[in-house]
Amino acid sequence: MKSFGIPRWVPAALVCWLLPAFLNPVYAQGAATIEERLARLEAAGRQAPVINAGDNAWVLASAALVLMMTAPGLILFYGGLVRRKNVLGTMMHSLVLMALVSVLWMVYGYSMAFGEGNQFCGNPLQYFLLKGVGAAPNPAYAPTIPQESFMLFQMMFAIITPALISGAIAERMKFKAYLLFTVLWVTFIYFPLCHMVWGRGGLLNWSQGGRFPVLDFAGGMVVHVSSGVSALVCALVLGKRIGFPAEPMPPHNVVLSLIGAGLLWVGWFGFNAGSALNAGALAGSAFAATHFSAAGAALAWGATEWLLKGRPSVLGVASGMVAGLATITPASGFVTVPAAFVIGLTGGLVCYLAVSKLKHRLRYDDSLDVFGVHAVGSATGLLLLGLFASADVNAAIGNTFTAGGKVISLAGSPAQLGHQLLGLLLTVVLAGAGTFLILKVVGALAGLRVTPEEEDSGLDLTQHGESAYND
Repeated sequence: MKSFGIPRWVPAALVCWLLPAFLNPVYAQGAATIEERLARLEAAGRQAPVINAGDNAWVLASAALVLMMTAPGLILFYGGLVRRKNVLGTMMHSLVLMALVSVLWMVYGYSMAFGEGNQFCGNPLQYFLLKGVGAAPNPAYAPTIPQESFMLFQMMFAIITPALISGAIAERMKFKAYLLFTVLWVTFIYFPLCHMVWGRGGLLNWSQGGRFPVLDFAGGMVVHVSSGVSALVCALVLGKRIGFPAEPMPPHNVVLSLIGAGLLWVGWFGFNAGSALNAGALAGSAFAATHFSAAGAALAWGATEWLLKGRPSVLGVASGMVAGLATITPASGFVTVPAAFVIGLTGGLVCYLAVSKLKHRLRYDDSLDVFGVHAVGSATGLLLLGLFASADVNAAIGNTFTAGGKVISLAGSPAQLGHQLLGLLLTVVLAGAGTFLILKVVGALAGLRVTPEEEDSGLDLTQHGESAYND
């Protein structure tokens, strides 16, 4: 370098100056203005969402847990509660929906629930036969998992919801009538209600443009109130079982029901914690709330039964546990653990009174207490959520909903309690009136109830030509 009279420090300075041009494309293109740099950052933010393997694994595992709630969970729980001659018929009610509702979901159900549409229903043709539902995420619902995973998770909710209704019509409804009823019920009640509460632009969707901000984390209205109210209407329209209530109709196998109840508790973690749609802190919070609500309700039901009847029953504690799970479902992603425990305690007590006192006074034959546990329980949870919802648990409820250009917090308050009541009443009217009309249509087309002779022989033999026990 000295032979050319160039100081030694000059090459080093040139390297330091040119090196960023090769390593950073912004420098390589010349000096960028602030506007250009901001435009590049915005473009980067609009890139396709990146799938998170952990989130996807959790949602798929949760989908499997929710399906397990139907089979074998609900199958065993309901199957053990009926008489011996109706075991297979009752189990078939849940089993067949795993196939039937899955097909409806594939053809048009997912599209009606989560497609673009109006405030009440999505376009049934947008995702017809799951067109366009694949590996790419749908940022509107779950930006870190494939839309196909989201679709599968939501499908499991669609399966178990009408299966819950079957507990009210057990031992007396024609199988062909049940199938037709289910097709019409999910099409005209479940899919639209799912869109209204969780679909983009749905009437009650607080996070995505809904008009009325009703909180429902994992299906209080969508699953439990809708099915529970519909179950009550079914029980009233079909009428009582022959011999009810004068003739004792005890469960034929409580052991089966207890196994099913345990599977429901485990599966419910996928139901509620999976609704976070990621493997983050919110999933853990919903998991904890679910567990402690179930524990509180089981203790409350057992203690109340002990106090009023002199001893707690095993089936009573199991029923309280299910009541606690139904009660916390709408609130699981919005409340603290102490609040969840209080909600569970309240749900256990209220549901016990509904099953033991209200049902006895009104003398309706809801065979397996779907209304008293699921509708009453989740209605209780929805209303208490209006008081206990916490932005510390779920920050989105404090800064997402806007009205009149202002951000409105949906944390616990009398105003939010009013919103919850509005959503509850709308669900009751939709499910109650819709179910009544559907039953009238089904009755006219296929008839609703088996003959007295068939009911006396049992649905296992008369509807399916089989017997659960051959001894």
